[in-house]
Amino acid sequence: MVTQLQPTPPRATHWRLRTRTLELGRRPLWMGIVNVTPDSFSDGGQFRHVDDAVAQALHLVDQGADILDIGGESTRPGAVPVPLQEELDRVLTVVAEVARRTDVPLSIDTTKAAVAQAALGAGAEIINDVSGLEADPDMPRVARTTGAGLCAMHCQGTPQTMQHNPTYQDVVAEIFAYLRQRRDALQAQGIHPQRICLDPGIGFGKTAAHNFQLMSHCYQFHQLGCPLLVGPSRKGFLGTLLDHQQADRSFATVGAALALAAQGVQIVRVHEVQPVREACAAFAASGGVAGA
Repeated sequence: MVTQLQPTPPRATHWRLRTRTLELGRRPLWMGIVNVTPDSFSDGGQFRHVDDAVAQALHLVDQGADILDIGGESTRPGAVPVPLQEELDRVLTVVAEVARRTDVPLSIDTTKAAVAQAALGAGAEIINDVSGLEADPDMPRVARTTGAGLCAMHCQGTPQTMQHNPTYQDVVAEIFAYLRQRRDALQAQGIHPQRICLDPGIGFGKTAAHNFQLMSHCYQFHQLGCPLLVGPSRKGFLGTLLDHQQADRSFATVGAALALAAQGVQIVRVHEVQPVREACAAFAASGGVAGA
């Protein structure tokens, strides 16, 4: 049974980044994914070269991306950790070049404090850490001293172990409690509360049933007082729903994004921005409630 929390809490309306503040309105901000990796689950290898990654980032901007999330280490189930220098080599030139060519704020998707520090120096505004800023003990210091916006995500286990029989008694309540604890711990380390964004970690140490339960109760996480970032894009739980793991999950991603928009989720992380942006606009104009 899912613990019933307050049904209609107020939503965070601002997210402070390193050099600017994002206003969070009724529609979600679309975070476009740029994987500079050979092995990411959906697009591994497509954008591992600098020119290809930069072109993809600018393509997402043309599609209407509000944020770009650049990562050099895959976090798919079973992914092998990448050495520090290799991750730096993959992402730094891309971050610097994209920052030079667009004003769209950049996020660095990493669990390594040294990568975050270097990427922020190259022009990134946000640290997106799938470990909840727990994998590297120096990450909270980097977030505090740079003034970066940050996203702390929940993951049960590590990418190597997270899909080995993930278990919860009450997945919504347990992840709510974890994110509350991380919020409070980060604030206790001197990070301004308006810089903290939280992510329930769809697909990270959850079964398909867990993911759908979280997706349908995302509105409850507004009680934490932080912006919410959710990333359902093309993930395996959508293949389970479709009963076809090799299916194109793009249309299912659009449906998931609309459900998140209707619950007021402020940032939705996707591989392709235009389909979800246009669907959300049509949904709202046709009587749907995006961000109510």
